Amino acid sequence: MNISDEMIVSQIVAGDTAQFEEIMQRYEARLLRYVVYLIHDEMTARDVVQETFIKTYQHLRGFNAKYKFSSWIYRIAHNEAMNAVKKYHRETSTENEDFTDESYDIHMDEILDKEIVKDHVQTCLAKLQPKYREVIQLVYFEGMKYEDISDILQIPSSTVGVRLSRAKAKLKVICQQQGVKR
Repeated sequence: MNISDEMIVSQIVAGDTAQFEEIMQRYEARLLRYVVYLIHDEMTARDVVQETFIKTYQHLRGFNAKYKFSSWIYRIAHNEAMNAVKKYHRETSTENEDFTDESYDIHMDEILDKEIVKDHVQTCLAKLQPKYREVIQLVYFEGMKYEDISDILQIPSSTVGVRLSRAKAKLKVICQQQGVKR
């Protein structure tokens, strides 16, 4: 039987603190993937995810069960990631990175072509501003709906759509500049 996040939270609040392990198992990989995309540093991202779990546990009594728990915990992760960016004054620009030769043999196996394009797209994603990168991450990699993203980022759903549209346009330009073909 798959129990909902909200039910697990109510059990934790009622005193079954061991259930928090289930929350951590459900969200650790997803939050880590999300935070790495935001801040581009896996070690710092791991710290951010741990801090997210600490703050989540500390504030569980403040969680309103009429909302989705997933949006709530992603919002905490988002805030912690932005705090880490401010704290370490990290630039998300990769303008000083050395890039490998973007061209490849068109006769390579189709699978290899897809992997190369995927790697190049990841490089292009890294060049997007965080506000655009996070929307692409949440829509395409986390499979979230606009309403959930709106809750996480605390912006209107219409703004999510606008940011996604702008993100795709900017991503297309960046990828074209890097030699990535559709």
